[in-house]
Amino acid sequence: MSEPSSRMLALLSLLQLRREWSGTVLADRLGVTPRTIRRDVDRLRELGYSVSAVRGSEGGYRLDAGDAVPPLLLDDEQVIALTVALQMVPALGVDVGDAAERALATLRRVMPDRVRRRVDAVEFAAMPTTVDPVDAEILRSMGEATRARELVRFDYVVDDQVSPAGPPRRIEPHGVVGAGSRWYVVGFDLDRDDWRLFRVDRMRPKMRTGVTFTAREVPGGSAGEYVRRHFRGTASGEWACTGEAAVALPASAVAPFVGDGAVESLDDSRCRVRLGAWSWTGVAASMLRFDADLSAVEPPELVEAMRAMAARLSDAAAS
Repeated sequence: MSEPSSRMLALLSLLQLRREWSGTVLADRLGVTPRTIRRDVDRLRELGYSVSAVRGSEGGYRLDAGDAVPPLLLDDEQVIALTVALQMVPALGVDVGDAAERALATLRRVMPDRVRRRVDAVEFAAMPTTVDPVDAEILRSMGEATRARELVRFDYVVDDQVSPAGPPRRIEPHGVVGAGSRWYVVGFDLDRDDWRLFRVDRMRPKMRTGVTFTAREVPGGSAGEYVRRHFRGTASGEWACTGEAAVALPASAVAPFVGDGAVESLDDSRCRVRLGAWSWTGVAASMLRFDADLSAVEPPELVEAMRAMAARLSDAAAS
């Protein structure tokens, strides 16, 4: 990376990535000498960036936060990543679509021609979510409370009614998780003395409490894992029922539709599929949706579920 301007953008990106870097590691990452890194750091300081020297055997650098730091500079790859992310906003279920569109238009106006051409090559339209969008202010408030480890109070609304009736809910928020175009808060409910999952679009926060708490260990190890296990209905996070069968279709035709299942190619026209669900009937229904012949079905519980489903469908067709 010999162009000084491109190299400085890359250096700035690295300095923002983590708290401290040794001069030797920075030089190795950018393919230059430590002396060149020192000169580039001096140029960043001249531009107004506060880059501190870190003492140590190798010496190092740290980008300090502060009000005097000028606007963030982005390299080409960061601009492309940002424009792709902004185009995905309609599918995220957050009510910031207009702001994202304006931000994308602003960003595009200041792009160099070479970057604009690359961005236009990956332009796409994300399908908007079919669920009601989450209020961005509530999502921000829950995120702040989670980060600050601050107790939150809120009413929980279901079908336009506060449910259950009574005082506001009180939780210690431990994570905000997006899943399936919805946003959830994982929190420890103080009144129920247990972990709970709350949809952000149903939360009506009260005034900030200012009361902090000590973080607890989230079941499963993280908020994201807690949500995954919640929707699978098991403490382990694995599906309650998992079965497999040989499907008379090539693996390439089946793979896009198995979700978190697994596909193994048997030959050019057959594959073995492994799927999970809450029930054996659910697994059977998932297998049937491929609209192809099935064989070598396992385990016996799945075979029995298919027999029951066949009888039910036969009765339905006869009636």
